[in-house]
Amino acid sequence: MRAFGELEAAVMDRLWARDAPASVREVWTDLRPERELAYNTVLTVVDNLHRKGWLGRERDGRAFRYTPLSSRGDYGARLMRDAMAESGDPASALAGFVRQLSPEEGAELLRMLRESA
Repeated sequence: MRAFGELEAAVMDRLWARDAPASVREVWTDLRPERELAYNTVLTVVDNLHRKGWLGRERDGRAFRYTPLSSRGDYGARLMRDAMAESGDPASALAGFVRQLSPEEGAELLRMLRESA
């Protein structure tokens, strides 16, 4: 899996932050204070994310409303899993990741491992 591009990430950030499905126009409006983007650019990015399986959509009149199909955490986990696989030595990559955790993150990891065992 390839990481999101800059605009894909910005779109997904806006959609993850919402508690409800959003139209392309709503996403475009959310992005406008930070970026000068054409509506069609945002429409293309949202459509691409839908075709890649990251967004679900439901018809709302003549338009669609989009919802993320995975959480932000799931996305991060997939990136980490892919990075470990691509490293050629997943166990070493995982060990290196764990060594870089803060004490708080390490404690949280231990708690989650105990819960999942």
